[in-house]
Amino acid sequence: QVQLVESGGGLVQAGGSLRLSCAASGTIFRIAAMGWYRQAPAKQRELVALVPNGGSTNYADSVKGRFTISRDNAKNTVFLQMNSLNAEDTAIYYCYARDIWNKQYWGQGTQVTVSS
Repeated sequence: QVQLVESGGGLVQAGGSLRLSCAASGTIFRIAAMGWYRQAPAKQRELVALVPNGGSTNYADSVKGRFTISRDNAKNTVFLQMNSLNAEDTAIYYCYARDIWNKQYWGQGTQVTVSS
């Protein structure tokens, strides 16, 4: 099993920045990919960014050029640097991990609210 704990959400004005962190614990040697999803009110959960082991990073079109995902494998942590935030970025952000057998794990979610 893999446990994911997020931190770093909050309230920010439009145009501002936030950095989310997610620490993984448990059977972390089985992790094949880590990333972030988000879910806005009355919308489906959507991929924000994903970084697979040794693979190319994927970003949602809506965040390209504004968000940057990174991993610190030594600390089993994934980060999401979010710049130039706008109201459409308001959502609950979930840390995500997928293991080598394609089992998915989710964090508890952290609220990001962008005021316009």
